[in-house]
Amino acid sequence: MLQNKEEILPDIIQLLPDNIANQIAAGEVIQRPASAVKELLENAVDAGATEIKLIVNDAGKALIQVIDNGKGMSETDARMSFERHATSKIKNIDDLFHIKTMGFRGEALASIAAVSQVELKSKKAEDITGTYIEIDNSVVKKQEPVAMPQGTSIAMKNLFFNVPARRNFLKSNPSELRHIVDEFIRVAMAFPSVFFSLTSNAQEVFHLENGSMKQRIVQLLGNSYNAKLVSVQEQSDYMNIYGFVGKPETAKKTRGDQYFFVNNRFIKSAYLNHAVMGAFDEMIAKDSFPMYTLFIDLDPSQIDINVHPTKQEIKFEDEKIVYAFVKSAVKHALAQFSITPTLDFELDSSIQHLDAVSKPFTAERKSSVASSSLYNTFTQKNQAHFIENKSELKHWKDLYEPSSGESGALNPMPASPLTNAEVANREPGFVPLRAFVTTAPTALEHLTQLHHTYIMGQNEDGFMVIHQQNAHERILYERFMKAVAGKPIAIQQNLFPITIELAAMDMVILTELLPELHLLGYHLEPFGKNTFVIQGTPADVDQGNEKTAIEKMLEQFKHFSADLKYTKREKLFRSMAWQRAVKGGTALTQKEMKILVEDLFACNTPNITPNGKPVYTSFKKNELDKMFGR
Repeated sequence: MLQNKEEILPDIIQLLPDNIANQIAAGEVIQRPASAVKELLENAVDAGATEIKLIVNDAGKALIQVIDNGKGMSETDARMSFERHATSKIKNIDDLFHIKTMGFRGEALASIAAVSQVELKSKKAEDITGTYIEIDNSVVKKQEPVAMPQGTSIAMKNLFFNVPARRNFLKSNPSELRHIVDEFIRVAMAFPSVFFSLTSNAQEVFHLENGSMKQRIVQLLGNSYNAKLVSVQEQSDYMNIYGFVGKPETAKKTRGDQYFFVNNRFIKSAYLNHAVMGAFDEMIAKDSFPMYTLFIDLDPSQIDINVHPTKQEIKFEDEKIVYAFVKSAVKHALAQFSITPTLDFELDSSIQHLDAVSKPFTAERKSSVASSSLYNTFTQKNQAHFIENKSELKHWKDLYEPSSGESGALNPMPASPLTNAEVANREPGFVPLRAFVTTAPTALEHLTQLHHTYIMGQNEDGFMVIHQQNAHERILYERFMKAVAGKPIAIQQNLFPITIELAAMDMVILTELLPELHLLGYHLEPFGKNTFVIQGTPADVDQGNEKTAIEKMLEQFKHFSADLKYTKREKLFRSMAWQRAVKGGTALTQKEMKILVEDLFACNTPNITPNGKPVYTSFKKNELDKMFGR
């Protein structure tokens, strides 16, 4: 039976307008300014450029411009490049499995034009004039000839001006600039023969002359790697691998300096990372990560790169072979440079020059040795355990005698003040436990240190064992919380300002943290390219350790940055607390232990660290009595 005319539903499926379809596609391809930077830099590389300049303003929100000296585009190609799925890289489906270029989908420029205002200038070598195109929200507003050198200049302005919701989701300028620097490094690392520069708000961040792979790594990641890189070079019929890994001492707590490239394309692969970690097994700490920049050359038909919009995840036809090859190549490189541990059965040359080895054992010397008390002690029967001089031990019971006012309590020797040498040997950045404002002391008495890591104290109910590092982290964390709540930590001005030079990524992070660091007692000022001047530090940072303290804080901050649930301020507080806390294995004086315990129990949450680790554990006297049947 036919339905009434009124009951028939109209057709509801319709084609989206091009501008809406482009904006939806842009959501996949252009997620933030750094996404556009990646696409534009890769286009410049594909154009055969030998010089590529990146200019950003307002962390890419106001301007992203890439200028290259590549082959350029004709008037028609310049116009066509902004159409969806318009590409010169592939012509049929089989080409997807033989791709040697960075881009191939033809979505990047269409997506960029959908969410920004674009100005394109491009000229081929054989053309007299170039082409200028102005596009606003996917609509071509102007196209005209322009005088310019060979190459292409593309500028995108006011990113997401027509998608306010997307713009509101962008992070702070320093945070977005960090992502831009990340993408810049990944492209520049892969092509050391190409000149790259990055200018942010009229300040040049990178100026990378063309050169060798090692030179490019040092330019991008810092001079600290200059003498600490091990060359990796292995070839086979199936694949080639080359690049560099850092020596074990360069391992860090974060994965930051780890780069894998397949056919010059940066990829992310936990599987291959595991292969490198396996090669470093037992050479670095379990919670540390080695530095590496490794390139794999493979037949494009053996991989599928069309599995993710960013093209940073790929599939190998036989990933087990690649895994084994990577692990073997890195282990071989480390062994070649005598990095891996080996057994040496040859006698050390320094030992051979000792008198006991080099000089003859004369009868006179033999008689002298045989008459010594030490010789007799170890050669006479039943005398191996004999101690000749017992005078030093005759007062051993005094250690356990109760002092006046105490009855039967264990009375350990009071800790003596640390010598200057002991203080100097402490970990850089260690904050002496002193000068903290505290409340009334706790009931813990007779404090003693166990294994230079735990503080044990007695109270009326039993005794308590405190982990000194965990306790100090809690104390420092709450001090930092109070500092930003209206009680800034006093800054001690340096008599002579100290300069600190950082890698570009660390420079961006430190710039982002400057306001909070000032509240926490650090006075730093920018001083030219990738350099800061340390004008002042908190009073409890030892002189001479200022640079080390800041470098370790940055490394720990990057470690916490992997956890998205923390705010920037929370990451900073946790990083600072961990970096400056007294570490396990550090000897403390009686006074330092007393101050630490008092400060701990003045905290709002004394029982756990900021990361949720326990600070102390208690043992009740009645529980002890039960253990011994009393």
